[in-house]
Amino acid sequence: MKPFLEKVVVADDSSWSMVRALRHSNVPFEWHHHPEFELTLTTNSRGHRFIGDHVGTYDDGDLVLLGPHLPHTWSSSSKIDDDQPHNVMVIWFRPEWARGLTELLTELKPIGAMLERSSRGLRFSPQAADRVRASIEAIFDKKPADRLLDLMAILLSLATDDGAAPLSAPNKTPLATEAPGSRIDRVLEHVHKNYRDEIRVAELKEIAALSASAFHRMFMRHTRLTLSEYVMRLRIGEACGELIAGDRPIASIAEAVGYRSLANFGRQFKSLKGQTPREYRQRFNVAPAGQSSRSREF
Repeated sequence: MKPFLEKVVVADDSSWSMVRALRHSNVPFEWHHHPEFELTLTTNSRGHRFIGDHVGTYDDGDLVLLGPHLPHTWSSSSKIDDDQPHNVMVIWFRPEWARGLTELLTELKPIGAMLERSSRGLRFSPQAADRVRASIEAIFDKKPADRLLDLMAILLSLATDDGAAPLSAPNKTPLATEAPGSRIDRVLEHVHKNYRDEIRVAELKEIAALSASAFHRMFMRHTRLTLSEYVMRLRIGEACGELIAGDRPIASIAEAVGYRSLANFGRQFKSLKGQTPREYRQRFNVAPAGQSSRSREF
């Protein structure tokens, strides 16, 4: 359950990527991000979705569009049909791919406006999701040229959805992106690998080959957060998954995600989620077990 910078691979016969993941056990909590846009359709599954600072439930037919580098994960709780697997269908495409289409083809300009809104994550209305569900399910078995045409049709259809709702908190500035292997990629990869430990600016600025002030400006431009805020969200995001997934003691979860002080964990959790870890766990109907009196206030 380690957050990571996901590397999306494009096949030789395509200009964008896709995967259909059939999971018989569960959809795991894997807090991650990537520079691509992502369109995800989840069927025969229900559980919780985490996008930026958003936590919500999902059910069969959940359809979401995510902007570049927006941290996210899904975590299943049950299937609709126990005899069939959770079905997660994901389509990725890079910003320059989308920009090339929408700037070149006037007919596709509505897609550009929708992609701008996806920086916060967009959950499409059930009606819009139903409208494109069959096309998304069928796209994986088509030839490359037919897949491309179908994808453009899917995106155009979704761009007309007046019921599409943003998920995470508003962002004051657009998210900057760079090519794979860039400074920000190297920095975030290090942060995601080591967020449970103390993250030192001195080490990160060396990785980025920048001065401390230039590093802080770059980090804020790409993530819209300070380093400490970003690390806190990674830690709290993983803690949320642990709280929902089982009955592990809260003190143990706090330590596992990088907090040496249970009191500090409780304060930061409440500042971000508006409730204590215990209240959060109870909200999702998971009864904690083995809690000591020392952690009772959380």
